[in-house]
Amino acid sequence: MKRGNEMSVTFTALSENEAFARVAVAAFVAQLNPTLEELNEVKTIVSEAVTNSIIHGYPDLLGDVFLRCKILGDTMELSVEDHGVGIEDIETVRQPLFTSRPDLERSGMGFTIMESFVDSLEVTTAVGEGTRLRFVKRLGARRVAAGNEV
Repeated sequence: MKRGNEMSVTFTALSENEAFARVAVAAFVAQLNPTLEELNEVKTIVSEAVTNSIIHGYPDLLGDVFLRCKILGDTMELSVEDHGVGIEDIETVRQPLFTSRPDLERSGMGFTIMESFVDSLEVTTAVGEGTRLRFVKRLGARRVAAGNEV
């Protein structure tokens, strides 16, 4: 079985590291020659997921965010994980406009946005243990399907 290309990064759950995470993943997936639209979608996914880990995973303490990205053919597998407070009711949190942090003027659209940009999203969470979001997204598939193969 062929092994894909992989990278992983761990960083402190500080808001200023969100931009670093976004750029790191964008640079890594650039080898797939994504369209500008796809690259912006990937950066948005990373931004939303990392921000959720920082703001919701560690609301009252400082922890680490674990970012992993794997490339298999034309597919990116991305996971963003924290060992923070976890999510008590994942179905409620996934509802558009729901926010557990209205004090921070959060829109409650994070999960909706992330899900709209990926082929699949898997959430693993346990209260008091943390949350892992795993995304799968094919890059370049629309160009091939449209007959504009690169």
